[in-house]
Amino acid sequence: MKIFLDANVLVSVLNKEYPLFTYSSRILSLASHPKFDVYTSPLCLAIAFYFAEKKHKSQLAKQKIDLLCQHIKIAPNSAMGVFDTLVNKSIHDFEDGLEYYAADSAGCKCIITEDIEDFYFADIEVLNCQEFFQRHLMN
Repeated sequence: MKIFLDANVLVSVLNKEYPLFTYSSRILSLASHPKFDVYTSPLCLAIAFYFAEKKHKSQLAKQKIDLLCQHIKIAPNSAMGVFDTLVNKSIHDFEDGLEYYAADSAGCKCIITEDIEDFYFADIEVLNCQEFFQRHLMN
């Protein structure tokens, strides 16, 4: 199953933000599980770096992003995704549109975010970390 991690999930792992870290770190660890392909986008990585840098300084934040990128796949933020976001009248937040179309272009079946309401327009399943864990990992 291909899953897409929103920036807020990455930030919770990079900055060890509890209580979310309990679930987000487990979901990120699925990158080594043969049943899952874990994706994010360059935009999500940039956002995650910004918040990691605020907490850990630039050098350590880069190391954390580098380690993260060694384990997950990166879905492209493409020109088509930009145009699709602009054309889709139901998308009000440009960033969320870019993330959605990156996930869609990679064939992701689920977007994992703590801001579920931001993806009200999505045709892809959208769950928070705890819901994903309960629905897809407790079976």
